[in-house]
Amino acid sequence: MPVVNAADSLAIKKVYVFELNQDIFPAAWRLVKNAMQQADSTKADYVLIKLNTYGGDLATADSIHTRLLHAKPTVIVWITQNAASAGALIAISCDSIYMRSSAIIGAASVVNQEGAVMPDKYQSYMRAMMRSTAEHQGRDPLVAEGMVTPNAYLKDVADTGRIISLTAKEAMAHGYCDGVAESVEEVLNQAQIGPYKIIEHRESFIDGIMSFLLNPMVNGILLLLILGGIYFEFQHPGAAFPILTSIVAAVLYFSPLYVDGLAANWEILMFIIGVLLVAVEIFFFPGHGVWVVSGIIFMITGLTLALVNNIDFDFTFTSGNSILVALLRVVIPLGLSFFLFIFFGQKLFETGALKGFVLNETQGKFADTLENISHKSLIGKTGIAITPLRPAGQIEIENERYDAMADGGFVLIGDAVKVNDVSGSILVVRKV
Repeated sequence: MPVVNAADSLAIKKVYVFELNQDIFPAAWRLVKNAMQQADSTKADYVLIKLNTYGGDLATADSIHTRLLHAKPTVIVWITQNAASAGALIAISCDSIYMRSSAIIGAASVVNQEGAVMPDKYQSYMRAMMRSTAEHQGRDPLVAEGMVTPNAYLKDVADTGRIISLTAKEAMAHGYCDGVAESVEEVLNQAQIGPYKIIEHRESFIDGIMSFLLNPMVNGILLLLILGGIYFEFQHPGAAFPILTSIVAAVLYFSPLYVDGLAANWEILMFIIGVLLVAVEIFFFPGHGVWVVSGIIFMITGLTLALVNNIDFDFTFTSGNSILVALLRVVIPLGLSFFLFIFFGQKLFETGALKGFVLNETQGKFADTLENISHKSLIGKTGIAITPLRPAGQIEIENERYDAMADGGFVLIGDAVKVNDVSGSILVVRKV
């Protein structure tokens, strides 16, 4: 960085630097928007974008390119490796383009997530956007158009007859690169900016939290907590802690997706409807199955669509493969949690710090007696349900009360049950 003396201090230029090294989806738009706002607030003279992307969502790229075109500071992009597809549009939106010697720019055809070229109505819009952006920045619009549709204009590049992608040297020859540079300092020196002061973009605490929550592994853990909280609350109504855990996990799951524009209101509503349908089955119409199955379908659909880049019911830019991946990201953690809670759920609440959240001891005048009874001796005996088993509740055998869990369907008050097994202090029963 150039060294300046006090006499030159008034001439020091502020250069705000941030890195766009990700696919162009709503998270990238949030990054650019925040960085440009910070650049404005610091009254930066220049913004330098270190760009490396293979592309992404056209709507997001359009938002970014519009913001860059109307930026107050002069915007310089330094392509460190790739500016492909939507990245090419972002690059030519900047006032100056610099590239590493190994970098490439181009290949801006509109494709779906499987890489298949979209119908011409999408290409036509992209061509017009590329042409108008190039014209606005004083670049050859036909070269920009050739990055979208097969090139019949540049005869001296390897991509003649195909979609244009330019190396740094080729981009220099055709006015799509203002200089080849291997570092930020080289870029600023070639741009004849000096003396200058670099201001590095720092991700805010909130942005860091949102990036953390969007991690697929964290997503999976949140799904485990969502289902686990619902499961334990239905087993132990009134415990409060499980359902509060589920609510917090659901908020953490949907919040970053909502802010990034992936989760829409109606998708979150589908999830909530699913939870309510399961509750209807548990508390009002136990044993029917229709409500709980419908609820699970609604919950899985809402959780899955929140991960997909759809616009209402328009899945034009979303491939079947991406929907399948999103579905697996939801179903696998939910399925895993279901089996974990079935086999280990009761023991979880019988030990450790969670023991106090639920009632595991039998209440009433028979408590002392039950401590001396071998529950194993009750296997094979029959009794009567004195509370609904959804699936947990209480039964009565020979005028004594026991905590019980239904195995194979819900049990209503007054139904005869048979003890098939014992899990700790819980009798596992089945409707006779």
